[in-house]
Amino acid sequence: MQLEKVQYTTNAHTTGVFGLLLRVLIVSFAATVSLTPAVTVLAQQPARSGAQAEGAVKAPATGSNAIRAVSKETALNQPDTGRSTDATAIRAFRVNVPQEALDDLRRRISATKWPEREYVTDQTQGVQLATVQKLARYWATDYDWRKAEAKLNALPQFMTEIDGLDIHFIHVRSKHQHALPLIITHGWPGSIIEQLKVIGPLTDPTAYGGKAEDAFDVVIPSLPGYGYSGKPTTTGWDPARIARAWTVLMKRLGYKHFVAQGGDWGNAVSEQMALQAPPELLGISTNMAATVPANIAKALRFGNPQPAGLSADERHAWDQLDFFYKKGLGYANEMALRPQTLYAIEDSPVGLAAWILDHDAASLALITRVFDGKAEGLTRDDILDNITLYWLTNTAVSSARLYWENRVTARSGFFDVKNVAIPVAVSAFPDEIYQAPRSWAERAYPKLIYYNKLDKGGHFAAWEQPQLFSEEIRAAFRSLRYRG
Repeated sequence: MQLEKVQYTTNAHTTGVFGLLLRVLIVSFAATVSLTPAVTVLAQQPARSGAQAEGAVKAPATGSNAIRAVSKETALNQPDTGRSTDATAIRAFRVNVPQEALDDLRRRISATKWPEREYVTDQTQGVQLATVQKLARYWATDYDWRKAEAKLNALPQFMTEIDGLDIHFIHVRSKHQHALPLIITHGWPGSIIEQLKVIGPLTDPTAYGGKAEDAFDVVIPSLPGYGYSGKPTTTGWDPARIARAWTVLMKRLGYKHFVAQGGDWGNAVSEQMALQAPPELLGISTNMAATVPANIAKALRFGNPQPAGLSADERHAWDQLDFFYKKGLGYANEMALRPQTLYAIEDSPVGLAAWILDHDAASLALITRVFDGKAEGLTRDDILDNITLYWLTNTAVSSARLYWENRVTARSGFFDVKNVAIPVAVSAFPDEIYQAPRSWAERAYPKLIYYNKLDKGGHFAAWEQPQLFSEEIRAAFRSLRYRG
């Protein structure tokens, strides 16, 4: 395998650095401290993706794993004999999917063996046949992965090894002074695709109706086993270990203070970061908070009646959780107990799509409306960008293992109070699995610095309501900006 060394400049700073990073070029400003490490770039070869580290110009061409050479503009003729021995190296990264992988995807979609139609008129038996067939027709004929690939490659992407595993991440520095460093973590069945729409509003708020003093430097990593991050080959990569890796990542990027945000697994990781309480972490924000009181959690777990004396918001949260635990938890149970058994979704793109669609009732209803031609916060391309990323990176099963890892090590339920002691902000979206009431949030987080109950948005808040989400993040962390 031919490797290339690429020289590029990074800027280390505490609470704000100037410079817009496009591909592997960072423009340094005089007021910052510049570092210029030589980093070795290694071609990354997921099973179907053809993704590569920028600068890698040769790799074995074997079927769908063939990697095309990058252009001369992104490769320097400075060969190396192997991967950098510096485990802290940050390697520039690009996505370049071989055409034959996309052709194979379309062939597989067209060759789908369909079951008979459900014999009910609603979604009580699962994702309806009509919805999946509409998705498959568009996916096989009109959908264009190259547009998603171009969006990703227009952003500065990197790889770095942490705790023996390659971590893929997007890193966009704001041009504004005193930008607050922010690490955002996606969940399942999401990916970095979820956060692409909020990068602009967060890093360049003045272009989106915000103020310069609300700017962030944004870091968006792919969870281990997801997207272009490495796949764990041993046990132990649970949310707590990922949280430690994220702190290492932010410090490696030169940040002395930062904040964290997430929903779904992103909340679990962010809360673990808060529990570990590294001195660099100022606070966290969540759009899927863990606030359920112990008596409520126990009653739900054992099917007991709703406790008396709940407020209207608390009753609503109870109803949402009761529905989810009784009728919406099937996917999580399977992945927590037997993730390796899910061979079918690794082999069938349509099977993978249906599995991903059936995450929660509100999201499935929204996606169904999208494929029925209605205008929503997501488009058909949005939905298929995310599913196609799972397919091309061959991560259907590796991503599911996070549920297994969490089951092995977790000491409490996903929505149970974790006793986070650092500042926390909560954005409660109505179509989330449950909309956390203010009363529960105040008890769960003694240092609650922000709470807002929104009137629209669901599980994929950043993806479907990017403007609202960005406004929430600005408001959530405003009080922490100058603490560092």
